[in-house]
Amino acid sequence: MSANIISTIEKDGSAGLGDLEKTVILNALMSIPFSERDQKWRNDFLYSIAEANLKLGNPEVVIANDGFPYVQLETVNPNENFHAYVISKQLPTLLSQGFGVAINPQHDRVDWILSYGDIVNYELNDSFYTDKSIFSNNKENLAIGKDEKILIGQPSDSILPKYLRAQIKEYLVHMGVKTPKIMLIARNYEDENLVSQDLVFNITPAQFKSDKTYNEIMSAISWFLPKHYSFMGVDEMAVDNGFQAL
Repeated sequence: MSANIISTIEKDGSAGLGDLEKTVILNALMSIPFSERDQKWRNDFLYSIAEANLKLGNPEVVIANDGFPYVQLETVNPNENFHAYVISKQLPTLLSQGFGVAINPQHDRVDWILSYGDIVNYELNDSFYTDKSIFSNNKENLAIGKDEKILIGQPSDSILPKYLRAQIKEYLVHMGVKTPKIMLIARNYEDENLVSQDLVFNITPAQFKSDKTYNEIMSAISWFLPKHYSFMGVDEMAVDNGFQAL
């Protein structure tokens, strides 16, 4: 990562202390072996992590094996002198720079990984993960049926805020999509008990040198989006007046 990005993190790292109670809870959770980390552990961890005091690792930002950049954060020891890093206070930097977060990567096994989409969801919904939503439950092999009735629109800022649009657009352009476009579709819209929605991008396997490249791009898009979002790629010529530029 560039020196400018790193210096921004360092400067903002002393923006204020986090919640001391949640810091104590988090530190206690870290002492529990992975084999004993159950649903209660997960709930307590997610309750504490955003507002607890953490510290930057060394190096502060790494490109992980998945190809994405992560801020490395470590839990702090009692009586340790450190510059506090509080995730909830660092959201503008994380979201504008396109970072995920890795918790305690210095250990043999990372304690937790937050993708960029998880950070986005926290900003939008005050939670890293959303269990119930109007997005389609089936995330695999999504497609628009030949005679399927759908409503077409554009995702609002509460679904796809400007910083998220910018990150996805930059990635897709880098991968060779000259003009990335987006739309939002609603299915079964006449039945409020069955209605669902999906994001649609103007990308198809035919645009890339191989299906593997296409699948890698779709996987990357999922890293940028909250985990409950469903999305697909469709030829923009197949849908009239649907797509708009990201």
